[in-house]
Amino acid sequence: MTTGSSSKSGPAHKLVEAGITLLIALFGVIVIVGSLKAGINWGAEGPRAGFFPFYIGIFIVASSAINLWNGLREDNDGLFAEWGQLRQVMSVVIPTGIYVGAIPFTGLYLASIIFIGWFMRWLGKYPWVTVLAVSLGMPIVTYFIFERWFLVPLPKGPVEEWLGL
Repeated sequence: MTTGSSSKSGPAHKLVEAGITLLIALFGVIVIVGSLKAGINWGAEGPRAGFFPFYIGIFIVASSAINLWNGLREDNDGLFAEWGQLRQVMSVVIPTGIYVGAIPFTGLYLASIIFIGWFMRWLGKYPWVTVLAVSLGMPIVTYFIFERWFLVPLPKGPVEEWLGL
């Protein structure tokens, strides 16, 4: 959407606010439905597992409805952000989402090597020597600190299993 007073374009503030409010309301509905499945009444030992989350879900949906109402009746048709700005944000959000989604399949270490290397080279434009040193060095340091020193196991993938880590 564009604003009439500016030559810059992007989504309107009111549209983004309504969209986020509806997403939060959807989350509240999911909480309510899950609570109903778990049971919202009282058992012999007290409230069942869904009792408190059910009311939290109702609170989330009601709050979202109030926020949607207030957001739509405000006279704020200004620009939320320009498309170029949103592209910059998404250039970080999308790879980060892929990184988090890849961890269960690749393990933390391999995903981190690729993630750090990608960002250093793509966004930072660092030389390959620096990219390789940091993207390999950080997961190695992380391994020794967490797995060897603190004895905290981190998610592993096929490469770590192959290496016997």
